[in-house]
Formats: sequence, structure tokens, C-alpha cells
Amino acid sequence: MSESPLIQIEDLKKYYLVKKGIKDYFKKEKVYVKAIDGINLTIEKGEILGLAGESGSGKTTTGEILVRLQDPTNGSITIGGHPLSGTDRESQKAFRKEVQMIFQDPYETLNPRFNVFDTIAEPLRIHGLKDKKTLYEKVIEVLEIAELKPAEHYVHRYPHELSGGQRQRVAIARGIVVNPLVLVADEPVSMLDVSIRADILNLLKDLRKKMGLTMLYISHDLSTIKYLCDRMAIMYLGKIMEIGPVDEIVKNPQHPYTQVLLSAVPVADPNYIKERILIDDEAPDQINLPVGCRFSPRCPYVKDECKTCDHSFQEVSKGHHHACIFKKEDLVKNENHQIKALK
Repeated sequence: MSESPLIQIEDLKKYYLVKKGIKDYFKKEKVYVKAIDGINLTIEKGEILGLAGESGSGKTTTGEILVRLQDPTNGSITIGGHPLSGTDRESQKAFRKEVQMIFQDPYETLNPRFNVFDTIAEPLRIHGLKDKKTLYEKVIEVLEIAELKPAEHYVHRYPHELSGGQRQRVAIARGIVVNPLVLVADEPVSMLDVSIRADILNLLKDLRKKMGLTMLYISHDLSTIKYLCDRMAIMYLGKIMEIGPVDEIVKNPQHPYTQVLLSAVPVADPNYIKERILIDDEAPDQINLPVGCRFSPRCPYVKDECKTCDHSFQEVSKGHHHACIFKKEDLVKNENHQIKALK
């Protein structure tokens, strides 16, 4: 690990103005949806950081801001010591080459009018590579890296002629063809068959080794994060609840929300008796957020102190494991919630 992080995210915020009608434009007090509400993250060079949480927690928005598909409301992001806020055309173009994204849906992210060659060659053309022979050789090379072999059999196919796994490999090849520093993977295996998910995860592992890639891996599936990532950050309603090495969080989860997520992960052993923590299905309104801890309305261990929680971190162990300030030994189950042993 390097002394200074490759990616530094400080006090990142993303608010969306709620517009219900024409009168809302003239109101003095604006109403916002706080998708991201002041998060801090660092990613070391060559590290894979997993960002976990349920739908609506702000994971994808964080990834899209990192690749400049959205602009932040506030906060700063630096990559390799350079701020993300450069606005001139040349700096934006250079940034696009260094940070690439793999999207969740392989059926919607490929242009149906482009064959595989045109899909992968397009980023190279944008960045100035025009020689047809060099383009073809580079496309063949990255298809081989993405394990679409023999590459010559795929290069002239169109997306409708490919399976879901093959499409996602093409999307990965498109992402790595310009040799980026950072790859943002937004749930890249969630829409794929279970039988090929491990192959895609292994491919991402190999890319880290071969190309020295740094990754932000976004997922609601903690089992894939445990398999792939070095560290994990747990996100809920725009806040980071817990962050640390994957193994430490899995073995010793501190925040109740982390415990709830881990209790929902399936176990392959049919004889294993699993303790499942049941909570309210309905998340709080993202416009009128709860006072204090964002998770308190659904938490099975809620206490009076939770109403004054400011989501500050405390160190849990020497392995750089931090959690929202909440002592696990003080947890007391609320009788309004249930904890059941599921077999």
C-alpha cells in the first residue's frame, strides 16, 4: 500500500432538489433528497474497496460522481493527488482515460448498432488512435484478456448475438482498453447467471494483478464483496456506518445495520442454524431523514443515545476497522423487533 491514497473523498454530498410544481421554484426554503450526505473514503493504489448497502443507500450515486457522470453538491475528490474539479476540456478528456466504469446491466450498456469491435475501439478513437491495424490488434488483445477466446470469433458480432456473460466481458474489455488507473464496478454480476458470476469475479481479480487496477466495487451482495475485496464500507441513507478490512467486519460486525446485512447472507450448509435479524422493511423517507442515527427507526437495538448520534467513527481494532460510534457490548434487543433462528 502507498503512503498517500490514490483516491481521497472528503465530505462528499449529493442533494437533489425536490420539484413538485411551479410554485416550488419560488419558495425560499428548498426541499432536497440527500442521496449522499457527507461521506469520507480513501482507496489505496491497487486496492479493491467494496461499497455495500441496500437499494437507495447512495452506492451507485457515489460511483457515478467518481467517474463524473454526476457532479457533487459539495465536497472534494482527488485521484493521484489531482482534484476532480478540473473543468477544461483537455483535463476532462484525460480524466476519462484514467477512470472507467462497468455498469450493472449488460443488456442496456452496449449500443445495439455497434459490433464488438466498434464498441471497444470507440474509446481508443476518442483518445486519438486512428490506425486501423493498431485498433484491431488492441481490440483482439483486450478481448483475450477478458477471456473471450478466440477473440476473432467475437469481434464482428453484435450485442444480440451474445449471452449476458459475454456482454459483460465485452463491457469489461471496453473499460480496460484505455489502460485506466481506476475501475468502478457497479454490481457487475448481479444480473448474470450464478454459474458464471465466479468467473467474472475471478477476471476482476486477475485484472488487478495484471494491470495494477484500483477498484471501487459496488454491490448489495456481501458474499461477493467478501470474495473479491480487501476492505468494505457499509453505507445507509447517504452515510457510511462502518468501514474496515473485509474479514474483520464479517467476523466482528459493530454497527447493527452491518449485523442485519450479514444475517441475511445465505449459508451453503443446510444443517447450519442461522440467526436472522428481522427489521422493518420500509426505509425512512429520504427527504425527512431521522434525527441522529439514520438506522434508528428500524434498529433492533435502538437507545436514547442514538438520537444524538452524528455518525462519527470510533476505532474498533488495530486493523483500521472503524464503525459509527456505537459500543457492541452495550447492545440490548428492543422487544418491538425480532431475532429468529432460521434453519
